[in-house]
Amino acid sequence: MDRRIEKKAWYLQKKNWYLGAAMVGIVLLYTAFLGTSASSLRVERDKLSLDSVKSDFFQEYISRTGTVNPITTVYLDAIEGGRVEEILIEEGSMVQKGDVILRLSNSELNLQILNSEASFTEQVNRLRDTKLSMEQDRLNVKRSILDINLQLSKSKRAYNRNEIFYQKDLISKEEYEESKENYIYYEQTKELLMERQKTDSISRQIQIQRLEANLKKMEQNLDLVRAKLGNLNVQAPVTGQLGTLNAELGESKSRGQRLGQVNVLDNYKIKAMVDELYIARLQKGLNASFRFNGNNYSLIVHKVYPDVRNGQFEIDMKFVGNLPENIRTGQTFRTKIELGEPRQAILIPRGGFFQSSGGQWVYVLDSSGEFAVKRKIKLGNMNPKYYEVLEGLEAGEIVITNSYETYGEKDQLILK
Repeated sequence: MDRRIEKKAWYLQKKNWYLGAAMVGIVLLYTAFLGTSASSLRVERDKLSLDSVKSDFFQEYISRTGTVNPITTVYLDAIEGGRVEEILIEEGSMVQKGDVILRLSNSELNLQILNSEASFTEQVNRLRDTKLSMEQDRLNVKRSILDINLQLSKSKRAYNRNEIFYQKDLISKEEYEESKENYIYYEQTKELLMERQKTDSISRQIQIQRLEANLKKMEQNLDLVRAKLGNLNVQAPVTGQLGTLNAELGESKSRGQRLGQVNVLDNYKIKAMVDELYIARLQKGLNASFRFNGNNYSLIVHKVYPDVRNGQFEIDMKFVGNLPENIRTGQTFRTKIELGEPRQAILIPRGGFFQSSGGQWVYVLDSSGEFAVKRKIKLGNMNPKYYEVLEGLEAGEIVITNSYETYGEKDQLILK
């Protein structure tokens, strides 16, 4: 038997649709409200550092503390070792070039000088005796030549006379030949003496030259030894201020040991240590400056030392123009070292946000001033005051520059 189907009311027919729509609405509301609260954070406005983004000239530079040093430092080293006998000038005193600062004594050096002087005197006496002996030999040869000339003259006359007598048969042949042989003998003897005189003269000249050369060398050695004695008087090599003096009375100093230094005060330089990441960019000729007693003073990078120690390297900066009044060695100044020419750029002040975001994003204040939104940015170079902004910000916008450590990288900060 068929049952009668009753028609349901319209609201009952669409009940399931209403229930589904309600569920969807609840889910959407839950997602909207709870999702927003999960990426937002309320912060107090008076605890924020708010800074404006601006367009200005960007000067890349680094600030380093430098120490004033003399433009030139000349070290005092012991040229000869010895015992400190007398200190004539104290540390900090002004000295002129050649002033004796201290005196040393060296008994071994004194003995060496005495031995050298004795050897030199012995060589002088030997040269004098040799010259005297050679002169006597020369005179003996000269006397022998005079004698042989006399005998040659007599034998020549006898030979010429006997030759006439022999032709006239007044003397025997034997007597004639004997006179002839005597003449020839004396003639050959004279030739030998003349050759000996020439050879002796050359030999004497060579021997004397050798002796005089040896004597000259000994004299030079004696001068060197005497100069060593003079080096026991430690003198100022330049005019300046005696900076340090490492010597005490009675102390023994070895050759080459550092005794002190003299500072040339005609000019000064500033030494500073710089982080090694700048070693490729810092070069000779870059400009630098510092402020002292309300005045600005200009510097120029004069020398960059290539050695890196403990993550830093050293530079020297020379003054350009006027020097500060009453400047002293050892003073320290906060210097500003320029790394390039100024250029137009978008800038934001440096702050603690960089440590939290790595410079990849920043909170930008909305135009209403009621909340700040997280925004990606791209930074370029920096100096002690500003970061250079390459992308993501425009001049006039307000950013939060304090540390973000307590914000947990929320997408939105609501100011209260």
